[in-house]
Amino acid sequence: MTVPQLEIQIVAAVVSVACALPGVFLILRRMAMMSDAISHAILPGIVVGFFITESLGSPFLIVAAALTGLLTVSLVEVIERTHLVKEDAAIGIVFPILFSIGIILIARYAGDVHLDTDAVLLGELAFAPFDRLTAFGWDLGPRSLWTMGTVLVLNAVFLALFYKELKLATFDAGLAATLGFLPGVLHYALMGLVSLTAVTAFDAVGSILVVALMIGPPATAYLLTDRLAVMLALSAGIGAACAVGGYWLAHAFDVSIAGSMATATGLVFGGAVLFAPDRGVVAQLRRSRDQKRRFAEELLAIHLLQHEGTASADRESRVQHLQEHFNWDADFADATVRRAARHGTVRRRNGHLVLTESGRSLAQQALERT
Repeated sequence: MTVPQLEIQIVAAVVSVACALPGVFLILRRMAMMSDAISHAILPGIVVGFFITESLGSPFLIVAAALTGLLTVSLVEVIERTHLVKEDAAIGIVFPILFSIGIILIARYAGDVHLDTDAVLLGELAFAPFDRLTAFGWDLGPRSLWTMGTVLVLNAVFLALFYKELKLATFDAGLAATLGFLPGVLHYALMGLVSLTAVTAFDAVGSILVVALMIGPPATAYLLTDRLAVMLALSAGIGAACAVGGYWLAHAFDVSIAGSMATATGLVFGGAVLFAPDRGVVAQLRRSRDQKRRFAEELLAIHLLQHEGTASADRESRVQHLQEHFNWDADFADATVRRAARHGTVRRRNGHLVLTESGRSLAQQALERT
């Protein structure tokens, strides 16, 4: 592995973690599309900042873009508060307008400047090792690593300082307001961090990968845990793993690094959708199957209990009668009886089924629930 390859992976991992941390709260607040809106809508802020400073390297571009992100959030909320449209429609109205304004400004006034939509949307991680930060003649490494490292530290410090307040405001904003935690201020501070993270990541990875890294790892972590602290840690770890794995995927197939990282994020999320222990599709299918089997066993116990000691007990306790009575096929009926016998709720006696004490208890508990 060469030094530039290592630097690319480190930059990608830092960007991923920096994006994933605020992305957790976007997922929990059901504002996933806000990251897409902000990452596109800040384009006019970048353009206006360039017009003022006439420099693509000026820190003022980051400030102007972050302020435009806050403007996006404010406009979405203003439109939503009219109660004429919902949040998703408000986002769909605001960010295309602001993004289009940015494109028009570029086309009209910055056509001869290297400030194009391809650079903003796609980015290029492969160039990160060539843009170096130097001080007093010392090479300190890729500039994007220092920039995104600063943003990562800022995000981590903010979440550490306001963890309890953010947790309460996210899950119960009304209670947070009652206790004086100012959920509105926290909301705009969080959106400011999202804007800052998005714009500083543009030069390295572009807005498309920013959205993928800000939403993909937290969404995956959301399927794996119910604890906020664990979700933050998982999001950071998954984001870093997808960044490194995506790089080597791009290396193997000689394709776009950013595209491969987004693809890796999607593949990991797809794996979680299928195989997450509690919320995955496979787990849900298994749970549904187990519930069906448990219900059949309880139904069998109730049936035997109701006919126990009656004149029809001889007929009702035959396995063949269960197929007719419950409309079960022969295989399902036999499997249900075998499971009940294995669990000790019924016994076979001379071709008949007899309830055990455990089976009577099961039937009575089932009847009490109904």
